[in-house]
Amino acid sequence: MTEATEESTGRRGRSGRSARRDGMGKVHVPYIIRNIPTYDILSEENLQKIERTADRILAEIGIEFRDDPVAVEHWKKAGAKVDGVRVRFEPGMLREIVSSAPSVFTQHARNPANSVQIGGGNVVFSPAYGSPFVMDQDKGRRYGTIEDFRNFIKLAQASPWLHHSGGTICEPVDVPVNKRHLDMVYSHIKYSDRAFMGSVTAEDRAEDSIEMTRILFGADFVDKNCVILGNVNVNSPLVWDGTMTRSLRAYARANQAAVIVPFILGGAMGPVTNAGAIAQSYAETLAGCALTQLERKGAPVIFGNFLSSMSLRSGSPTFGTPEPAIGSMVIGQLARRLKLPLRCAGNFSNSKLPDGQAMQEGLMSMLSAIHCGANFILHSAGFLDGLLSMSYEKFVMDADLCGALHSYLGGVTVDDNTLAYDAFEEVGPGSHFLGSAHTMRNYQTAFWQTTLSDNEPFEKWSEEGGSTDIATRANRQWKSTLADYEAPPLDIALDEALCEFVAKRKSSMADGWY
Repeated sequence: MTEATEESTGRRGRSGRSARRDGMGKVHVPYIIRNIPTYDILSEENLQKIERTADRILAEIGIEFRDDPVAVEHWKKAGAKVDGVRVRFEPGMLREIVSSAPSVFTQHARNPANSVQIGGGNVVFSPAYGSPFVMDQDKGRRYGTIEDFRNFIKLAQASPWLHHSGGTICEPVDVPVNKRHLDMVYSHIKYSDRAFMGSVTAEDRAEDSIEMTRILFGADFVDKNCVILGNVNVNSPLVWDGTMTRSLRAYARANQAAVIVPFILGGAMGPVTNAGAIAQSYAETLAGCALTQLERKGAPVIFGNFLSSMSLRSGSPTFGTPEPAIGSMVIGQLARRLKLPLRCAGNFSNSKLPDGQAMQEGLMSMLSAIHCGANFILHSAGFLDGLLSMSYEKFVMDADLCGALHSYLGGVTVDDNTLAYDAFEEVGPGSHFLGSAHTMRNYQTAFWQTTLSDNEPFEKWSEEGGSTDIATRANRQWKSTLADYEAPPLDIALDEALCEFVAKRKSSMADGWY
């Protein structure tokens, strides 16, 4: 298992706060430092072809920035060609602007031991985001509530394999639209001590989210450090709407990180061919990243991407398919050339159940995130039904997979202990290693241990285990986790100040349900 080093965190190593054992004895690390290389699939020549196509899109077709005159004015001052809301950029202009953004930054958590570094060789797993529905084996599919939202925060906090509390893990539709962001941000702070995301659905909601972090961390600290992320989406193709750019700018001017993400369904919001969709994605993302730097030079920003395909027979979106997965590899190469942190892919699936299809599709897309070099992997756990539903069972199944990926990203350690020559001397030909001194020294850490998969013989599985499948075991696990959950302590005065802010903001507006 890889872990954050003292040099990278400024904290102690495994024996200190940066790596701790949970109640089941697993080591929790605040984030992963990858010990395997990225998988670069395109040649320099082909990468340049994609960049030149993106430059041509930006220079000749341009991008519209709607309903945000301040953003348009930023582009005028920067020297872009502005025609109404259509903005065109000379080749290389946007790459020059984004060069001021940090290649690596720390997002601070209220528990410093859980702060994450985003960028470089670091990998952060975060729950899925944005589903209006939730589902479980007992109650089926239904609209999400604030109770469901809090439950998923608790499940994420309890998992040693996730590093981030996420954002809109599910939509709490029982809370008014214009007020739910307050309850969501408060819930992240109350029930988790990990880093989290704020609202982006309106500029004032983004500002409320940031203001709550000022209460939590102090205004001076927030002005100098990243403590919250905002995930903003391009209105593909080639449109940035004012709702998103105003929120984007709110995060940037507060020195907080915007995650810039086109959502491209090949054949609908982008070309059906991978190279064209990648060029479009690159152009749209680059423009959003550059806008953050015009708002506040040096503000952290994450280069994001969400490539997907669609069924050309029905028009339905498809997730966890091979073409977007391999496209993510190229996005990783392009982001590294820009020296920007990357958000890419995740545990995507169209399945309506936590079944074999869900895990097959999820693993296809999750491994693409691992190999493309993604630093912040949103949608690491819970994604079902084409992101329309958050599944309790799949959440814990995916978290278990994230545990396996910790070991996978750790690579292969080669030293005197792992080469095990002393074990060969002790065992010799024709015997076994089970009771050797080397095995006894290493058995607790040699292999990743699943909490869900059944590795027993068939007879024991059927007679003692009740012939259960993994979804049934996951159902039992999430219920047990929630029953035993204890929220991390929160300073009483801070809690009261946050509650007062939420109450004041809610009382200042009537309920809005759309």
